[in-house]
Amino acid sequence: MKSSNLPTVLAITEDELDLDSLLEKITLPTTGAAVIFTGMVRGVTSRHGSTQASRGEAYETLYLEYEAYRPMSEAKMRQIAEEIRQKWPSVEGIAIVQRVGRLDPCTPTVLIACTAAHRDTGVFDAARFGIDRLKEIVPIWKKEFGPNGEFWVEGDHVPTPGE
Repeated sequence: MKSSNLPTVLAITEDELDLDSLLEKITLPTTGAAVIFTGMVRGVTSRHGSTQASRGEAYETLYLEYEAYRPMSEAKMRQIAEEIRQKWPSVEGIAIVQRVGRLDPCTPTVLIACTAAHRDTGVFDAARFGIDRLKEIVPIWKKEFGPNGEFWVEGDHVPTPGE
């Protein structure tokens, strides 16, 4: 089957992530494996080198606010799906969904899912690549709110010209 005919779900949403619905959209009759990564809001974080936890101390997060520039974010998500299909042609379905808005601890924030006929065809690596790449190139901003105030969480990626 041509990759243009394979199921792909790309979304920036304020809605709760519905795993069953998303899996249904990226599953074919030939699908025998689905690998799903879901990022969550931590209520307690220990991040080495961050502004809040400079030496690895833990700090509390009351909630997060996510923002995204939708047209560019969705275009970058499409780029990631195309990169996955190039690297892992056995991947059948792809879902990349990011929530925006206020999200409380223990709430799913992002979902990356890849399906394939078999588990040993790179589908695990494809899903891992999807979340790593999303963190690198998709313009999504996260602000943490805690008992000691609020701050923007900055990523490590610096885009190259044309990226």
